[in-house]
Amino acid sequence: MNLELDGKCVLVSGATRGIGKAIALAFAAEGARVCAVARGQEGLDALKQELAGEHAFVAADVTTPDGASAAVDGCVHALGGIDSVVCVVGKSFARVASQMTDDDLVQSIDMNLMSTARVAQRSIPHLTARGGGSITMISSIWGREAGGAPGYNIAKAGVQAMAKAMARDYAKQAIRVNSIAPGSILFPGGGWDRRRQADPDGIAAFVEREIPMGRFGTVEEVANVVVFVASPRASWVTGAAISVDGGQSRAF
Repeated sequence: MNLELDGKCVLVSGATRGIGKAIALAFAAEGARVCAVARGQEGLDALKQELAGEHAFVAADVTTPDGASAAVDGCVHALGGIDSVVCVVGKSFARVASQMTDDDLVQSIDMNLMSTARVAQRSIPHLTARGGGSITMISSIWGREAGGAPGYNIAKAGVQAMAKAMARDYAKQAIRVNSIAPGSILFPGGGWDRRRQADPDGIAAFVEREIPMGRFGTVEEVANVVVFVASPRASWVTGAAISVDGGQSRAF
């Protein structure tokens, strides 16, 4: 299937590791021009070696207002506009409610919800100028149902609510907004990789108990769904929260 992404300008935040990196590579493979955004210049320099073609690389911290503006402005300056935005930045903090402090909750909301909101909202004028486009927000199955770190659970639920609200508000401008809810995804250096190294038997039992397909997901499996949903081929998909989790979640 031709996803009609050749030459499209795509901003990807959190683009230098894990799911974000896989998404950047997948868009590039479809012929899109990628603006990769991340906090660290070292990661961006490494990604340059893997992305062939006309792409842009912006060092910015999108958890801050100035950083989000720098990301969007840098993309427009380098590529000439924005057709699609993918917001990937996220992190969990205190693992149980009894240990969650005010700072934990604030950091979780800033990292997961506010970073997404800032980039998405700042991109709207540029998407409108192109006649429409798409915004795809990376949430989690713990945004769809209870589970995970409480602050993360709260913030990711907020991401999905925001995607729905923006989808309805911006539909008349031909801007589609969706959220993608990955389950447990394994990649080198990621949280599940660290947990598996620390407790291989415990994590094997977790996979057998919690994931019907019997294995962790891969970053590429998430990226494939993101690229389709962001593409013109998904032209009637907006306001959706799509699970990519091997059957792990239990919500309808």
